[in-house]
Amino acid sequence: MFGRIRGTWGRSRAARRAERKDGGEPRAHNLFEAAAAYVSASAEDDQEGIDEAAGWVSPEALSFGVNELACRAVIALARERGESPRDVARALLGLPAT
Repeated sequence: MFGRIRGTWGRSRAARRAERKDGGEPRAHNLFEAAAAYVSASAEDDQEGIDEAAGWVSPEALSFGVNELACRAVIALARERGESPRDVARALLGLPAT
């Protein structure tokens, strides 16, 4: 995954874009916005969206954001299912229960 992030970062670095606020000032994206956009684009197999989101923050920040998103998603799903986060994570990855 980290190799993919680094590769995407290199391709999109020159194409970095910042969204504009209503006042026309550039607005930087935070790492959680970048992580959410990156993961949702990856789930939809949207390479353009992946490249764009990867250009919003550094590769290290994106990696941290993706990790935080994964942790929060597993915890939320575990609460919803009434299972442990470990069991949910293993099930999502198709691993046998311990």
